[in-house]
Amino acid sequence: MAQRPLRLLVVEGNTTETCDRIRKITGKTLSDAYGDVLLRYAPEATVDVCFPAFAGANLPDPAGLESYDGIAITGSALNVYDRGPTIDPQIELARAIYRAKVPFFGSCWGLQVASVAAGGEVRRNSKGRELGIARKITLTGFGSSHKLHAGRPVIFDAPCVHLDEVGINPEGLTVTAYNDVSDVQAGEIRHEGGLFWGVQYHPEFSLLDLAGVLMRYGPVLWNEGFFPGEGEAAGFIEDLRALHADPVGRWDLAWRYGIGREILDTDLRQTEIANWVEHHVRPMQSLRGRA
Repeated sequence: MAQRPLRLLVVEGNTTETCDRIRKITGKTLSDAYGDVLLRYAPEATVDVCFPAFAGANLPDPAGLESYDGIAITGSALNVYDRGPTIDPQIELARAIYRAKVPFFGSCWGLQVASVAAGGEVRRNSKGRELGIARKITLTGFGSSHKLHAGRPVIFDAPCVHLDEVGINPEGLTVTAYNDVSDVQAGEIRHEGGLFWGVQYHPEFSLLDLAGVLMRYGPVLWNEGFFPGEGEAAGFIEDLRALHADPVGRWDLAWRYGIGREILDTDLRQTEIANWVEHHVRPMQSLRGRA
């Protein structure tokens, strides 16, 4: 018997103002783009979006959450330790998702919110911002056999942009990947009967998405020393756009910046999201009697 089409929810982590800025640069919000990625691996799915950082947002009630087969949280320009009306509702929503026992995923901000909701702490990374490409992400022993990373080599690179990190691990977190910048690059969290899979990097980001993020960061790129000045930053952004448009023909750019197949190949880059759909969402749909 064929399974029922999946019903998925994407939680937009940004405020109205940030969504508008991102849309002006890339044409899509982070949640729009995340939905597109999910549909790549579940083309039959219905994907809804909610906006807990928007003023007056209506959030799903617990019964509404249970109607979903999977819920994913996007990245965000917010800092979770600032708390307040744009952040606290996201933490409470994450707690409700755990209690609803719905398969739960998050990139970057999503991992941080899920960690705080489970009792952990997020802080500014004392090693500074990790921006552009997260290098030499390394699977732990647990991570090397975890279905979240099925198909990954033990060491790989991925798109990233974050200043914050999980500083105090919540009870129930098992780290599956780390690198020299962040001790928690990926992991699973078991909390109140729910199970979260998440990553600190951005498998959903194409090089074009990454170029859009860097455009939005603007002066941060040279003020924090990533580039000598505005011209060099602009040149890198244009190179990312060119490499995105022609990943085979512009091997010179791939070589110059050390960007390998694990980023240039869409399926390799999006490994964790594909694995979440295939190895967590679809099996749980059957186990929950929702097929």
